[in-house]
Amino acid sequence: MTTYTVGYFVGSLARESINRKLARALVQLAPEPLRLTEIPFGELPLYSYDYDSDFPSVAVAFKDAIAAVDAVLFVTPEYNRSIPGGLKNAIDWASRPYGKNSFARKPSAIIGTSPGKIGTAVAQQQLRSILCYCNSPLMNAVEAYIQFEPGLITDDGEVTNKKTAEFLRTYMTELHGFITRVYMVLPRNA
Repeated sequence: MTTYTVGYFVGSLARESINRKLARALVQLAPEPLRLTEIPFGELPLYSYDYDSDFPSVAVAFKDAIAAVDAVLFVTPEYNRSIPGGLKNAIDWASRPYGKNSFARKPSAIIGTSPGKIGTAVAQQQLRSILCYCNSPLMNAVEAYIQFEPGLITDDGEVTNKKTAEFLRTYMTELHGFITRVYMVLPRNA
């Protein structure tokens, strides 16, 4: 099996984010051929096209981090029926300047957790729309809308519910298969 590096974004900037806990769990549950690494974005200034001719070093490093991975995974909460502003800002930086979109032809997947019954379904749909515009091939199945309950995932990423742990393990296995299929059709060197 081919090994891939997956850069993941935790949509919430909060230190105690339940989506950060979910990300830790996904790192642990990923199959051997997936190597996960976080791509932080909290230090990015607010995007403006005024920067397009001279990106600040933090934005250059951010785009370099995306270029260094084979695929991206968004682990996002839902804020007011949308994605968090910080995550949208990061996507804007990554997709600019025009013609230098970091997500073009890079496989992506979305997952998230929330205390609500529908998890992060609405935010995920909005994020899918954004990533389609960014020409990022999206894993459409398995969809994952996780309802978070206290104690579901420990601070160090252990999933305490066996069915949830198995579902997340399957999700990560499907992600590996999806990345493999994308690169069979869209070779990286093309």
